[in-house]
Amino acid sequence: MIDIVFSDSACGSLKIAQHYGEGKYRGGVFSVFISHEDGREPTEEEIEAAKRKVEEKERLAWERATPLGGNPKDIFGFGLVLSIGDISENHPGDKRIQTLERLYGNFPNIDGHQTVREIIERANEDLKTVRERASAGESLRIWYSSNPDEMCGLYWFMGLLEQWNVDSGQVFIVKFPEWEAFEGGNIARKSCWSEVTPGEWHQYLNLQKPVLPAFIEGCAYHWRELKRENSPLRAVLNGQLVSVSESIYDDFILREIAEETDEFYEAKIIGHVLGKYQLGISDSWVALRIEEMIHAGKLEVVAAAAKDMPTYHRILKKSI
Repeated sequence: MIDIVFSDSACGSLKIAQHYGEGKYRGGVFSVFISHEDGREPTEEEIEAAKRKVEEKERLAWERATPLGGNPKDIFGFGLVLSIGDISENHPGDKRIQTLERLYGNFPNIDGHQTVREIIERANEDLKTVRERASAGESLRIWYSSNPDEMCGLYWFMGLLEQWNVDSGQVFIVKFPEWEAFEGGNIARKSCWSEVTPGEWHQYLNLQKPVLPAFIEGCAYHWRELKRENSPLRAVLNGQLVSVSESIYDDFILREIAEETDEFYEAKIIGHVLGKYQLGISDSWVALRIEEMIHAGKLEVVAAAAKDMPTYHRILKKSI
């Protein structure tokens, strides 16, 4: 079984899930991020407490997990961010490179040009491998959600399967549930597969469904229409993947800015937009829209970010 996901995070998590929970918990390497809204540095006590909390959480997750089994070579991740930018190409190429470089521009510690080139090269190599294996009769399982990037990934990939004349009997899909209920009556919502931890993947295998030929044809047709429109952005509205303008999310950003004093931390705004509204967009996209507001004269930069931090870790001021 070939597994297809549409982000690097989901790909890495799913690969780990294949053997997550096997044997005795041995601990591991993990990162802890702590921040204060007022910009204060966390104390050593806060850092140590956070480490202990994460370690205990990881141990419990390991002990409760059911390993999926399988080979990491069967998992392919296409983190192409197809909800943003030009999608007129038949295969990832220069136009996709331009879009990804624009998004990676917020991160000073990343050689955006080299990183993006590697992403595109790997994607095309993986597509060749998947096509060969699918043509040989292997089954494919596609993990997607209502997240715009994953929905675009689904439609794009179904378009490829149609071109490759892959039998629909080989194809299965797993759609991420919009809401989940847990013991004690708790309800949780995640927006995409990249938010799933290695110990959780086995819970979703029962959602797997076979697809009909009409499903592949319908998705492929829809993707051709989106390519023809080739808008700067695609979003999921009322469950439908549609072409939209770049400014569609600006009202949410402006709403959060309006709640702030004249000077504020840009990263705080981005965090609120992502966490509160669950729009399925990235921090990079929100940062790009705020950059447009700066260029339009609506905001001013008061203090730049530290050299080793993303550019949106800066202080802004309202201009109007």
